[in-house]
Amino acid sequence: MTATYNQPRRRMGCLFFFILLVAGFVGLCYLPAPAEDSLFSSWFSTPAQEAGVDAYPALTETWSDGSGSNKVIRIPLTGLIMFGENQGFFSPAGSTDMALQAIRRATYDPEVRAIIMEIDSGGGGITASDILYNALLNFRAADTTRQVITLCGDMAASGAYYIALASDHIIAHPTTVTGSIGVIIQGLNFRELAQRHGVADMTFKSGANKDLLNPLGESSAAQQAIVQNVVDDMHKRFVSLVATRRKIPETALVPLTDGRIFTASHALELELIDEIGYWEDAVNRTATLLGVPDICVYRYDESVSLMSLLQVTSRLNPRTWFGETARLQYRLNL
Repeated sequence: MTATYNQPRRRMGCLFFFILLVAGFVGLCYLPAPAEDSLFSSWFSTPAQEAGVDAYPALTETWSDGSGSNKVIRIPLTGLIMFGENQGFFSPAGSTDMALQAIRRATYDPEVRAIIMEIDSGGGGITASDILYNALLNFRAADTTRQVITLCGDMAASGAYYIALASDHIIAHPTTVTGSIGVIIQGLNFRELAQRHGVADMTFKSGANKDLLNPLGESSAAQQAIVQNVVDDMHKRFVSLVATRRKIPETALVPLTDGRIFTASHALELELIDEIGYWEDAVNRTATLLGVPDICVYRYDESVSLMSLLQVTSRLNPRTWFGETARLQYRLNL
C-alpha cells in the first residue's frame, strides 16, 4: 500500500522539478544585460552601431591566447564548406555557419583589430566559399587598419583556398596540401542500368533542359555544353581572384589552375602562400602586420539557449534524416 501511494507523488515531484528547470532556463534568456565589468559581460556585449542578431550574433567570447589590448579573433573552419552541413548532435551550427557568424560578429566589434582564420578543409560549395570570402573583405572594409591572416591545417584546397584569398597573409603548415584551383560538378547516370532492369523514367518538365542532370535521362551534347559553360565561368572567376589577390598574372596561372594540388613548399615557390609556419608564427605575424608588440587572442563559442536545444532535438526526427540524406542533389563545388 505504501509503494502504491508514493508512486504518484514521485511522479508529481519529478514533473514539478522539470517545470522549475525549464522555467529557470527560459528566465535566463530574458536576464537584463549586466554591467560592463561583469564576469559575463562578453555574453551580452553589443556593437558600437545598431545591428540585428544575424549581423551581430550572440556568441560567447573567451580568452584564448596572448595578452595586451590589441584584440584578435581566431576563427576555425573545418570540414566540408557548406551551410547547414557538418552539424553534430550537440552543435546547432556547422563549421561553415559558425565561421560566418564569427566573422560578422568581429566585423561589428570596433575593438577587433584582426582575424586569424584557421582553415582545415578540402573545399565545398562555391557559393558558401564566396560568401565567407566576401565576409572577410567586409571585415577589412569596416576598418582599413584591420588584418586577416590565414593559418592552413592539413588541407586548404579548392574552396578553402578561395576563402584564404581574402587574407593579407597566408601561412601553411609544412605538411599542408593546398591549391586545387578549379570547379567541379558531378553526377551519375543510371539510364542503361535502369533499362536493363525494366526501370523507366517518368519526368514531366517545362523545358528541354529542365532535367539536364537527370540520372535516368539521356544527356545530349548541347546539355553537356550548358553545364560545362557554367563550370568554365565559375572557374574563370576563381582564377581572376587568385590573380588579383596574389598579384600573379593570369597567363602565369594557366598551368597552375587545372585542379592540381601543391605541397606547402611548392605553393610558397609559386607565391600562392606567403609563409610556412605554425600557430606561434601566425600570432607573431599578426602583431607585425598590426604594428604592435603583442596581441590578445579570443575565440567565439555558441551561447546555449532554449531555442538551440530545440533545434538539436528536431534532429531526432527520422523523417528529417531520411528526407535530407536520401534526396539526390547536384551541387556546383570548388
